[in-house]
Amino acid sequence: MARAGPGEDCPTVPFHPAVAEWDADVFAGDPLGFPGYEERLRALASTGESVRTGRTEHYAFIEGRFEVLGGTMGAAAGERVVRAYDRARDLGLPMVVATRTGGARLQEGMVSLVQLARTASAADRHARAGLLSVGVYGSPTTGGVYASYGSLVDLRAAYEHAVVGFAGPRVAEGTLGSSLPATSHTAESAYRHALIDALVHPGEAAEWVDLALGQVERPLPTRPLPAWRDPGVDGAWGEVLRARTVGRPTGIDRAARLASSWCELRGSDPVVRAGLATVAGRRCVVVATDRYQGSGRPTPGGFRLAQRAIALGGRLGLPLVTLIDTPGADPSAESEADGLTLEIARTFQAMAACPTPTVSMCVGEGGSGGGLAMSYADRLLMAEHAVFSVIAPEGAAAILERDAAKAPEVAERLRLSSTDMLDLGLADEIVPEGQSALDRAIGQALDTATPGDREKRFDQATARWLTP
Repeated sequence: MARAGPGEDCPTVPFHPAVAEWDADVFAGDPLGFPGYEERLRALASTGESVRTGRTEHYAFIEGRFEVLGGTMGAAAGERVVRAYDRARDLGLPMVVATRTGGARLQEGMVSLVQLARTASAADRHARAGLLSVGVYGSPTTGGVYASYGSLVDLRAAYEHAVVGFAGPRVAEGTLGSSLPATSHTAESAYRHALIDALVHPGEAAEWVDLALGQVERPLPTRPLPAWRDPGVDGAWGEVLRARTVGRPTGIDRAARLASSWCELRGSDPVVRAGLATVAGRRCVVVATDRYQGSGRPTPGGFRLAQRAIALGGRLGLPLVTLIDTPGADPSAESEADGLTLEIARTFQAMAACPTPTVSMCVGEGGSGGGLAMSYADRLLMAEHAVFSVIAPEGAAAILERDAAKAPEVAERLRLSSTDMLDLGLADEIVPEGQSALDRAIGQALDTATPGDREKRFDQATARWLTP
């Protein structure tokens, strides 16, 4: 796969007509007296600086211009970026960052390098004001811009085949004294490692920006599932079998039908998906599990994506919806080494701290702490034939009876059905099976959920079983 050359296939940004350009008269001097630099600075009076800033009707923008000194960031470019973020914050505008850059400007030395800190701080001020930022990485996107405000956007897309990385490939090879793999420092590599959320063709960039900003709607594609049959078994074990039946829609299938629009937040674990979505006519953040991916058990990377989504919703003031169907967290050696228990705990912490209304529905199986971590919500709903358990019946039988085959009888003791969850005061509502009932229930729950109800419900359920 060929890498895009510098500045290739990168349309002019912003992606919509500019209403105003900002700070076009901000230029800088020659702090180092660098040989030949003063002459190049004089040329900027006609070409403009390496960044252009301003606003469109719907957002503020920072446009990197590789054709000007390789898109490098010096004092003037840094100042323009800082002012753009602060003005966008004052105007309550989201920020669109489009990068084409070789990094910090060598001719300005440390005066250039400190712009990384200044622009990162400005991006943080904009974020703390509860405003969304999105980025589109052109080719190349490297160095100090990528290591500062360029990476601090909430959603990230890159042009297909773009060069993306901290050091450009030539610099990296010169520093290391060895060749890089052909797949390194590419947009595709960044996408594969969940460092960006989308790969886009240049002609698709404007639509992706509109999707990320909520200006257009694009649903999450649905997928065909085999018809599922009722196992015909009564009692708690029958409910477990119904929750696990192949063909039953899992969390992401329910999300695809629930959300009228979806902009993916990409993670490293296909079991956990997240997106900026439209649910019941309102902008939300949605987290959904997919039990049909591998074992259906979230890894640490899946919990980290959930934390990112929860934090984004809280900062932007958006409600959170989670759709849970998993037998539990992945207990593999790899997950243990990657900090599984810590990430589960941090997910509980993120849910507890979320300042916006949160709604969760267990649409299939809720397995142990791995399932509950993403279900600690103000409103907890149960699909009629869903189950939630401290441990899978097979695991409980292995512990209590030393025989996993006794899972059917142990399941009765665990009180894991949706009716049991409601009777124990752990769930708020049982929702009849079917997508339309689920849609209505989640819409109503979003209307009634109050931040803090998550604590009250579990506190009250606990208090019932404390002795005087």
